[in-house]
Amino acid sequence: MPQTADDMDAVAVRTWCSLALEALGRERAAIDAINVYPVADGDTGTNLYLTVESAAGAVEAVFAGHETGASVPALADAVRAMAHGALIGARGNSGTILAQLLRGMAGVLAEGQDADHLRLALIRAATAARQAVAHPVEGTVLTVATAAAEAAGRTAGDPSARAVVQAAYEGARTALDATPGQLAVLGRAGVVDAGGRGLVTVLEALVEAVSGEAPEHGTWVTPDIVPVTTAAADDCAAGGPQDGPAFEVIYLLEAGDDAVDRLRTRLDGLGDSLVVVGGDGLWNVHVHVDDAGAAVEAGVEAGRPYRIRITHFGADRVHQHHGEPAQRGVVVVVPGPGLSGLCSEAGATTVLARPGEPPASGELVDAIRRAHAREVVLLPNDAELRHTAAAAAEQARTEGIRVALIPTRAAVQGIAALAVHEPDRSFDEDVVAMTAAAGATRYGELAVAERQSWTMAGICQAGDILGLIEGDVAVIGEDVPGTARAVVDRMLAAGGELVTLVLGEDVPDALADALEEHVREGYLAVDTVVYRGGGQGTPLLIGVE
Repeated sequence: MPQTADDMDAVAVRTWCSLALEALGRERAAIDAINVYPVADGDTGTNLYLTVESAAGAVEAVFAGHETGASVPALADAVRAMAHGALIGARGNSGTILAQLLRGMAGVLAEGQDADHLRLALIRAATAARQAVAHPVEGTVLTVATAAAEAAGRTAGDPSARAVVQAAYEGARTALDATPGQLAVLGRAGVVDAGGRGLVTVLEALVEAVSGEAPEHGTWVTPDIVPVTTAAADDCAAGGPQDGPAFEVIYLLEAGDDAVDRLRTRLDGLGDSLVVVGGDGLWNVHVHVDDAGAAVEAGVEAGRPYRIRITHFGADRVHQHHGEPAQRGVVVVVPGPGLSGLCSEAGATTVLARPGEPPASGELVDAIRRAHAREVVLLPNDAELRHTAAAAAEQARTEGIRVALIPTRAAVQGIAALAVHEPDRSFDEDVVAMTAAAGATRYGELAVAERQSWTMAGICQAGDILGLIEGDVAVIGEDVPGTARAVVDRMLAAGGELVTLVLGEDVPDALADALEEHVREGYLAVDTVVYRGGGQGTPLLIGVE
């Protein structure tokens, strides 16, 4: 069939990912608020956002590899990158299912970009997602995906990709509207399925990417959405998911098909909400269990599990605190164990962010609970965690904890905020002082360029040392010491009284000594403080306040 103006191509895939990510960012809180199934943990919107964020990042990496030439990537390369990115970054039950939907689509779109292939891709996606779930339940994202595929199938013979995606979108919206009547927990809560709503958002972005226009919503009306409190969720799910397993376990697994078949059987006997997606030797495993160790051990027996994430459901049921809670606590996300010790000594509860493994909202909620305080200040220390941290704060508030989220974007801002924390003053005054301290701290860091690319400072080559200030590349250097000095000079050019240096793992103390001497000789009124304990892959973090 000849290509039409609205056929899928690599640019359309890139646009789709970008639009879906933007839309999920807007809808994240609303989707989190209606998350009552399979567990009312208020993170479905956030998990879908993070899954699509990983998919979009993988597609952008493919395009970056072509930015020095005149061509764009092939459609096959773009859709495979999208599927792979979603697979390795999938979060939660709905995120894992979405990853399989994208993988199912990619397998077909890699072979063609016309309406027929797009129609078949949507059908293959729904089938693959259903097969990945051990015990499919109607009234969920699976139902919405199936309805979208069936509606797309009814356009057979239409050469327009626009017609295919518009039909899929409308079918999904109609199915989503019906989910409260299919799943009792949704009906009692008066909400539609959260994962299904997220899928409708993704399909809406697909319509806009293919046609260039956002779809009209017609006469379909979204039910009134209200946040579901913990008490309401418990009531809705009485005798159901809320009384189920205590842990969510997710990991990537390198294993063969036969081993994964045995793993499915093993995990199905350990818990519920089992979803295993992937193929070609790489899988994403998701399950809810009471024995998290057994779930991980099953993965070890099957192959090589990694990026293991274990999240407590209702950690207050698992870890019973003794005594009255403290008035106030601080939860800090840190990039390395050294800073974890430093912040713990200052009285904070820490969450370790490992390279490539940012904490999920459930981990942050668990840390807020572990702080065992009536009031908690949350310092995410990473701009990419803003949605995750917001979801965690909202969930903790439904449990009666007063949470203030200070949007710190780097560890040095978190250190500055923690330094002025005074639990004896009023909560509002403490939050204002900590926010001011974080805001007055400019941040920089060093990184190693992974490939040739354009930056704000010019073209860098693989292996160059990049000096970033406030997230943008400001210096391209050949070695760590010289680049570090240049970044410090750039930052101090705008003034400052204190330079904070956080050394990464395996970085010699001589670097800090040399920078301290550089500051002492060039800036007489500026003090320097040095900490060790930055994350892997980041030689140096720099703060100026």
